[in-house]
Amino acid sequence: MILLAPSILSADFSRLGEEVSAVEAAGAQYLHIDVMDGHFVPNISFGAPVMKSIRKMSQMVFDVHLMISDPLRYIDDFAAAGADIITFHIGCSSDIDETLDKIKSHNIKCGLAVNPDIPAERLFPYRDKIDMALIMSVFAGFGGQSYIDGVNAKIQAARTFFGPDFDIEVDGGINLTNKTVPIANGANVLVAGTAIFGAQSPKEAVCSFLNETEIDN
Repeated sequence: MILLAPSILSADFSRLGEEVSAVEAAGAQYLHIDVMDGHFVPNISFGAPVMKSIRKMSQMVFDVHLMISDPLRYIDDFAAAGADIITFHIGCSSDIDETLDKIKSHNIKCGLAVNPDIPAERLFPYRDKIDMALIMSVFAGFGGQSYIDGVNAKIQAARTFFGPDFDIEVDGGINLTNKTVPIANGANVLVAGTAIFGAQSPKEAVCSFLNETEIDN
């Protein structure tokens, strides 16, 4: 099953609740929540309080993507705010095993992410601890970037290693024009930000994305 995860990084924050409700009503299954600290990546986005404020109005899977230097320090906060999945990056300063164990202690799913310049093989030692592998198809930290075709081989490698039933998420530059590319290479969770929330109607954008990609609802 292919899952769509609209990223609120591209949403209109003056209408955040309304836009979240719109994409959920249109059939989006996940809500991708990009958290940036201004250190691990250059930009700053938002923290757990913003996520908590929309948790009460949505039944979507909250897919939290921590682009921060010390994710271990904040796992408890995001778990308490309603995260269903917490993913952090190889290359952060936190101990990976300790951070994965902390996420699991909250009985929620955990994932590991790699930027385009980090081999997919860096994820493989954590196979028994993670529920999802996130392959970045742009460099983390900015919305609106173009899809990097060079990551397709990494998606294939991850799918081959983790097997057919494992979640492989791809994030960055995915739109209605290239949406089938990551799927063809083995992805089953697609993050789309600008293509959804940058559209005149996010709800209509989700419907088009789902229908034209033949994504299951």
